[in-house]
Amino acid sequence: IFNGTLIWKIRDYKRRKAEAVASKTLSLYSQPFYTGYFGYKMCARVYLNGDGMGKGTHLSLFFVVMRGEYDALLPWPFKQKVTLMLMDQGPARKHLGDAFKPDPNSSSFRRPTGEMNIASGCPLFVAQTVLENGTYIKDDTIFIKVTVDTSDLPDPFHWL
Repeated sequence: IFNGTLIWKIRDYKRRKAEAVASKTLSLYSQPFYTGYFGYKMCARVYLNGDGMGKGTHLSLFFVVMRGEYDALLPWPFKQKVTLMLMDQGPARKHLGDAFKPDPNSSSFRRPTGEMNIASGCPLFVAQTVLENGTYIKDDTIFIKVTVDTSDLPDPFHWL
């Protein structure tokens, strides 16, 4: 949880997808995760029935920078490479992923003034036909992995 990696287990896929189709619950937020104990606070947001261009046809997956306790000590805008992935639970392990470097001019990656910034990511992350006909759903559960590259982050204690 403090190493820049999130593994998000989403149970009850069928029920949650039906709620999304019925417009009861359009999106779900993951638990927060961090680049380090004193690092950036982030979460993932998923639309099981899609959002924007992906509405009704895709699972849409987004990354969210949240307001954290140590934001005053961190460099802004957020510049770390983000990898979004849907985990294949079958033996082939054909995980589906997409990676991006944040746009430094986007408000999504500025220091948050509210609880969280506007999400940024992939409205067309995976087609529902691919998701529902493969081995990505097992026991009515999907796994989403989000990885933030922490290799080039400054040590928060470098000024001590």
